[in-house]
Amino acid sequence: MVRTVSRKEQEMGIHTYATATEGIGGVLKLDPQHFRVDEISRYPAPRGDGPVLVLRVEALDIEQNELLRRLSGWLGLPLGKFGIAGTKDRRALSTQLISCPYVDLPAGGPHLSGVRLLECYRAEEGLFLGHLYGNAFDVMVSEVEVPLSQGQDRIRSTMEQLERFGGYPNFFGPQRFGEVRPVTHRVGRALVLGSMAEAVETYLTLETEGEASDGKLARQSYRQHHDARRALTEFPLHLRFERLLLERLARGDSPERAFRALPRHLKSLFVHAYQSYLFNEYLSLRLKEGLPLVHPMPGDLLQRRGADGLTGDMPPVVVMPDNLPEAEAMIASGRAVVAAPLIGTDSPALSGRPGELFRQVLEVEQVQPSDFHLSDVPRLSSHGALRPLLARLPYHFYRRTVEWTADGSPRFRFCLDKGCYATVLLREFLKPESS
Repeated sequence: MVRTVSRKEQEMGIHTYATATEGIGGVLKLDPQHFRVDEISRYPAPRGDGPVLVLRVEALDIEQNELLRRLSGWLGLPLGKFGIAGTKDRRALSTQLISCPYVDLPAGGPHLSGVRLLECYRAEEGLFLGHLYGNAFDVMVSEVEVPLSQGQDRIRSTMEQLERFGGYPNFFGPQRFGEVRPVTHRVGRALVLGSMAEAVETYLTLETEGEASDGKLARQSYRQHHDARRALTEFPLHLRFERLLLERLARGDSPERAFRALPRHLKSLFVHAYQSYLFNEYLSLRLKEGLPLVHPMPGDLLQRRGADGLTGDMPPVVVMPDNLPEAEAMIASGRAVVAAPLIGTDSPALSGRPGELFRQVLEVEQVQPSDFHLSDVPRLSSHGALRPLLARLPYHFYRRTVEWTADGSPRFRFCLDKGCYATVLLREFLKPESS
């Protein structure tokens, strides 16, 4: 059976499943407390008089940039001074480390709605993206569409197929693109193609199905009149970043100047999201063609794993016909994985059939690696990176992952490597009929 995916997933470059099983349906994140994610952190080394403050924070149903904005106001520090190791799901109960320059904490703790300070200490160095081991998840699926016995059988069948597959496709999940309004990659494409005015227009006016009606109406109205002052009376207060752009436009700033007022983390996310979209499109093409994700083929790149089992920044291995046996041995021993570029100015080229598919994605989007040098906003330029095509399954996946509640809801508990998305793994089990 060939199952189509939802329109929302297709907009993110996800066009297929790894498994051919029937799903259980159901809903993720009906209650944000049903989706718990705890960062498996790499703590910066403590130092009693260190210049950096490291906070471990719990957040309930708060988008990452909004969380940083609240901490910025509490500590009196600019948004750009905060560091994180990884972006967490918005509609979730999450814990993570956040760093900033040392300041004395205000008395009484952070009286911020939905935020709890769990611990803090001084350190020598702060956090940067990727400075973690992974994440632990505890997820309840609500409104399952099938009876208990049938749901158990379908989950077991999907697990068996994923184990035979060797993992699951390492797609970027919806939180990379915006869970409610997945448009960040479209803004990123405009930036990469050199049109900051189009990026601002896209961010302010592009509608999506899941957005609340007040936001949709405001975007429709602004698209017709382009009066920033009037738009400030129409855009709801919770659309803070849109209103920040409109405030700058209303006082006469150019789109380029208005864009620069957005928080650094958000601006970086636009370009990262577009790189993620291109990766998803390539991975979808590869799956549809039946090309392997576990085993290398000529033209592929191998990303080496370090002694800790995580991929690092070592130079990739280019797979050629004459080194194919050695490449297979590296993967079999756990020293490397098949990877593809997150495209940037220095991205290594794929060759063979993998290269043909990757060039096909770039040609459709009318972009090339050199476009990721953004002369107007050099700090957003990207040299590129590598990402494994396949995500590893949780340890003892089959036996330890799923429990069933008294009302017949499955509860998944597992850990994933950094950069891997629980929503992408769980979609293989849900496959809702509405897809």
